[in-house]
Amino acid sequence: MSTDDPRVPDWWRTSIIDMRPGAIRFRGYAIEELIGQVSFPQMVWLMTRGELPDAGQARLLEAALVAGVDHGPQAPSIAIARMATTCGVGLNNAMASAVNVLGDVHGGAGEQAVQMFEDIARRQDAGASLADSTRAGLDKAIEERGKFVSGYGHRFHPLDPRAPRLLALVDEAARSGVVGGRFAAIGRAVEEELAARKGGRRIPMNIDGATAVIYAELGFPAPLARGLFCLSRSVGILSHAWEQTGQGGRNKGPIPRNYLWTYDGPAPRDVPTPP
Repeated sequence: MSTDDPRVPDWWRTSIIDMRPGAIRFRGYAIEELIGQVSFPQMVWLMTRGELPDAGQARLLEAALVAGVDHGPQAPSIAIARMATTCGVGLNNAMASAVNVLGDVHGGAGEQAVQMFEDIARRQDAGASLADSTRAGLDKAIEERGKFVSGYGHRFHPLDPRAPRLLALVDEAARSGVVGGRFAAIGRAVEEELAARKGGRRIPMNIDGATAVIYAELGFPAPLARGLFCLSRSVGILSHAWEQTGQGGRNKGPIPRNYLWTYDGPAPRDVPTPP
């Protein structure tokens, strides 16, 4: 196929980047004008949404990205990054190994919470009250994903310290008109409904729920909530992989070598003698 063939330019189609010798434009903006004037969160917004956010939107997005960068080596993604490094791979390999485990259970809760919040909002738009919409949306989420409600409760923190701060920033942004505050109200309504079902025992919103509130308030589609979490957590993954590189160590598995797993297979037995 000749480079003069008219089919060549249409092999890939994108509205993200335009590039010619000596010229690079993202969504129409020249890179040399973006550099030094646009923050990284603003660039994330531009690349995923097509336009530059205003300052308030960028601050709220940045807060969500900052909050999710790390949660220690007990988080599978971080542990895997460190273990991969001790196997002698490079930083890119360690990061890829870690990002690949950010699935439905570890990494997908934010996306799932956005989906639940959006479902509740649609029920409101159809005329149901917030309370009725919340009960129905929560029931549907539990039916689809089980008793662990995405975005609520934490196996380590009685109260996730990140969530109240993020919600406070959402409230501040709502007062200034940056966001509407609708999804913050929905997120809190889910927490109240969970408490009512537990006889008053609260299951507080965690970081996944709080960042889901932010992403929903900012208009990010639910699948992008997971992508943004992957982007955020990659910072922690990189830092732990780099730290482990400096510490050294060879083939460090998930538990120290003097601790062994539970074996529940057959008792010791002999290989049958061939006839």
